[in-house]
Amino acid sequence: MDEGRPEDDVILGVIADRLSTAMGKPWQVQGGMAKGPGTLAVVLGDDHSGGPGHLDLDFVLNVDRPEDTTISDCVAGYGGTAEEALDRAVQVWLGTTGSALLELLVQDGSHAAHFGPDDPDGFSGWHAVHGGITGWGTGVDHEAVQRWAVQHVVLPHLAPALKGTFEREHLIGVKVFFGGGEGAETAEIRVNGAYHEAGSRALAELDWPRPDQGISYARTFVLLVHDGAG
Repeated sequence: MDEGRPEDDVILGVIADRLSTAMGKPWQVQGGMAKGPGTLAVVLGDDHSGGPGHLDLDFVLNVDRPEDTTISDCVAGYGGTAEEALDRAVQVWLGTTGSALLELLVQDGSHAAHFGPDDPDGFSGWHAVHGGITGWGTGVDHEAVQRWAVQHVVLPHLAPALKGTFEREHLIGVKVFFGGGEGAETAEIRVNGAYHEAGSRALAELDWPRPDQGISYARTFVLLVHDGAG
């Protein structure tokens, strides 16, 4: 794919269309953002990778208070054209990060799973909303890492490395991306959009599959809503 990145309004239009369908409520492009019902919006962040299929997205719960209601994340898509890569990136974001954010809005379990502060499968001390788990790859074992991610809990293993490193006491977005194959692997944790070295090391140390042939990746997103002691 050698096409350039689509215009911002095109990207925002795809996001608005997808969110309109997911929520059953209209989103539209206005004022340089995808504007949703009430105070909701999605803003394009600075593209830190420069790739045509890469997006940095800021989901803003309250446009009047963006400093403490913004959940940042990044996602990459692939495809034969720039439009296909964009659509894939938005689809992956909506199925992982978006599912956790939509669940925060409705809080009925229809989009994502909830883990209380004392749940052994959650993040100790925090109420967590666990978004969907998606995966992709090539070869016979292309679903291996996604399948492992569905069958194993990762939050309790990441919590010791992440605790005490957050800059605010609510709405902490944790991106989990890992996998690889053919002699290379990736284990990446981003907290509110920023790479988290200790969390990434903890993820790399887990016993998820490393395929001998082909590649396999998984991605998910967890929204830590608030400290249970707060």
